[in-house]
Amino acid sequence: MAARLRLRHQDEIRDNIQTSQLVNRLTNCALGEVELTAQQLKAIEILLRKSLPDLSAVSIEGVGENGEIPITLIERRIVRGNAPD
Repeated sequence: MAARLRLRHQDEIRDNIQTSQLVNRLTNCALGEVELTAQQLKAIEILLRKSLPDLSAVSIEGVGENGEIPITLIERRIVRGNAPD
């Protein structure tokens, strides 16, 4: 039997499935297809905070004028010179 390349692959898939099921449950609640109690909503909220990253606005400002980020180009060139005979 071949060795598994990613040992946590099954755990990652299982986590994704559970997260998608929670999101589907919330979607069904929002569409009025399912009623959820306050306890169920709180539990889903807690579980989603553990499994999904929060989307927040991030602002990056540089040290240049008007908050610009200066970019420096570093270039390496290999030049063949004239070799002595």
